[in-house]
Amino acid sequence: MEFLTLDRESFTYGAAQPVAPLVRRVIAENPSKFTYFGTGTYIVGGDANGHGDVVVIDPGPRLDAHRDALAAALGSSTVRAILVTHCHADHSPLAAWLAAESGAPTVAFGPHGDDTWDIGDDPVVDEPDEAAEPVVEESTDRDFVPDVVAATGDVVAAADGWVMTALHTPGHTSNHTCFALDDGMTRTLFTGDHVMGWSTTVVSPPDGDMAAYLESLRVVAGRRDDVAIPTHGPPIPDPAAFVNDLVEHRLQREAQVLDAVRRGLDTIPAMVEVLYAAVRKELHKPARRSVLAHLVKLVDDGTVAVDGGTPPRLDSHYRPV
Repeated sequence: MEFLTLDRESFTYGAAQPVAPLVRRVIAENPSKFTYFGTGTYIVGGDANGHGDVVVIDPGPRLDAHRDALAAALGSSTVRAILVTHCHADHSPLAAWLAAESGAPTVAFGPHGDDTWDIGDDPVVDEPDEAAEPVVEESTDRDFVPDVVAATGDVVAAADGWVMTALHTPGHTSNHTCFALDDGMTRTLFTGDHVMGWSTTVVSPPDGDMAAYLESLRVVAGRRDDVAIPTHGPPIPDPAAFVNDLVEHRLQREAQVLDAVRRGLDTIPAMVEVLYAAVRKELHKPARRSVLAHLVKLVDDGTVAVDGGTPPRLDSHYRPV
């Protein structure tokens, strides 16, 4: 499928720039292979001079420069709610600071889910430069607990002329939530990491769940949003078509994993070497997690089994059923 790109010349780190009616974005300078150019924090409502009632979505990583930029962008605005799509460390850590400064409640589906299932050790030694790269975007903000728990359909914020509701979209994480903005003319869905125009989403067990992810994608594809705005990357102008392509892409990958097992590739590293041969080596580590997620689903579907009958792990051996 074709992915979208964000022009590096189209934004300035730390500046609050409009991306849609009622919406401004402040991008944190935390670029990486997981975050693209960085985390986009969104300010909904108010005006460009820092006045009026606003909602903040994904305050972002614990970076002083981003915190200061966000404070400057907010100015004297009244923050009514702090919406958090999920609690990976590039999304939620500044929520605590912003809540303390503004008095606004944090809103999310819940804290990080139960990830005590042992997926084993990655049998492949880190690729060159892998260990040297910051991994904040892969880590989890386990201190985050929302003040307000929001389920699908709950109104999380409203002002004169617009309303925002929650849409629980588990898969990337079990607590992942999108937020829908309706101003009477345009329906905008803030998709966090559930749908990212520039790349596929990492679905990494134990908290990531491929079956749940596919179902959540189908829910989003069935909506009538005019635009989707992810935390990383550019807005997506035709969300339903793009997400349907994502579903097809994931199902194709699932079919490839099943075919690899049937051809005798019985370990995850062996599958990744073949299925991701055209992908940069530094991305093979998250790819192994993604293949594990597909294998968990295939085991649950009854088309693949694990030698020894244990739950699927990174270091397991697999066989067709």
